[in-house]
Amino acid sequence: MDIVIIGDGKVGHKLAMQLSEEKNSVTLIDQCEKKLADTVNEMDVSCVAGDGGSAEVQKRADVPGADLVIACTSTDEMNLFCCLLARRLGAKQTIARVRNPVYADQMHLLKEDLKLSMAVNPERALAGEISRVLLFPSAAKIETFAKGRVELVEVALSDKSVIAGLPLSSLYTKYQIKMLICAVQRGARVFIPDGSFVLQPGDKINIAASHKEIEKFFRLIKSMRNRARNVMICGGGRVAYYLARQLLGAGMQVKIVEQNEARCLELCELLPKATIIHGNATEHEILEEEEIEKADAFVTLTGMDEENIIMSMYAKMRGVPKIVTKVNDEGLENMVEQLGMESVVSAKNVTANLITSYVRAMKNSMGSANVETVYKLVGGKIEALGFVIREKTRYTGIPLKDLTLKENHLVACIVRKNHIIIPGGNDTLEVGDNVIVVSMAQGLEDLKDILR
Repeated sequence: MDIVIIGDGKVGHKLAMQLSEEKNSVTLIDQCEKKLADTVNEMDVSCVAGDGGSAEVQKRADVPGADLVIACTSTDEMNLFCCLLARRLGAKQTIARVRNPVYADQMHLLKEDLKLSMAVNPERALAGEISRVLLFPSAAKIETFAKGRVELVEVALSDKSVIAGLPLSSLYTKYQIKMLICAVQRGARVFIPDGSFVLQPGDKINIAASHKEIEKFFRLIKSMRNRARNVMICGGGRVAYYLARQLLGAGMQVKIVEQNEARCLELCELLPKATIIHGNATEHEILEEEEIEKADAFVTLTGMDEENIIMSMYAKMRGVPKIVTKVNDEGLENMVEQLGMESVVSAKNVTANLITSYVRAMKNSMGSANVETVYKLVGGKIEALGFVIREKTRYTGIPLKDLTLKENHLVACIVRKNHIIIPGGNDTLEVGDNVIVVSMAQGLEDLKDILR
């Protein structure tokens, strides 16, 4: 596909890397020539220096022939204008990053008039990811498939875990929990395990199942925690606003610590049920005054990764049961996980996953199975994909034991008419099924790609 990305910021850069790695032809537009020069040295993309709101610049980037234009500059108005211009010039589809809550809440009224295929709000998407973890704090990370019917959760096994030392086949037989362990991270190594795989203490495992079955599993490993009730948020930006709105709606108590006095006054008006504290959360005296030790969850959402990491480490030292840390720098993200911070989140990663799902669905729209969801797991080494089978094909109606899957591919779950199936060898794939696949390959576009 021919894709043009306007804006070589954090999200644009991440998207360019991810989409170019998937063999798309990517062109980046940005006004900063030095930034573009660095990007060309880093990845296989074309670059055009100039204002993305200029018709001449868009023509130089061949927007008229583009399958998709993604506008992710720093301003919503510019993104919307770029998309409108791109469609007028002939681009087939457009995606705009829209961050302003006022605009974002009204996009459903304007999408058609603006000829937008999709509007992405990174802050709201990230808030949704964090709220899922706080509603189910036993998990380090949670992704959802089939409209929330299936969850894919990550958890680290403790040194005394009752399932350490068990082959997976024995685990499933002994405990009768309808789930599938579909990915394991052990140090720097990553596995898509079969039934003979033996779990070890310290393994990070990803489990696919219904919420009810996952709860059973957490009770088994004695890692079940009650949902958070008192949440302290450090930083009062857009993510904090969206998150607080969701948590208050779920009946939680929310306290936001924000350094900017004017923003505190805004938040008081926007979130009358939340407690807004004017202060610097990096000063531990403020956190002590606000009784950090009584919080069930602690979320760091300032614009500085280093501040977020330090505050999270302090919260861990004070015994807060659930900590979520926002980190945008991927190098720091890996380091933080090594420090034992289990829930590390990033707005650009959430946004890239959403747009990658859309691009995959566009690419295989003529295929037999549509990609609905794509998630990157274990630092991007593994993909979890949700497909919908739209028509009969050579792999439908055949028992899985008679289908030869490529190495390091796994059918993790099938959802059929609201019924969740953890597949065995006698199960089949049928038209209308939602199928969740876990793969070490990158760029899967159709279910047939997992077969030999």
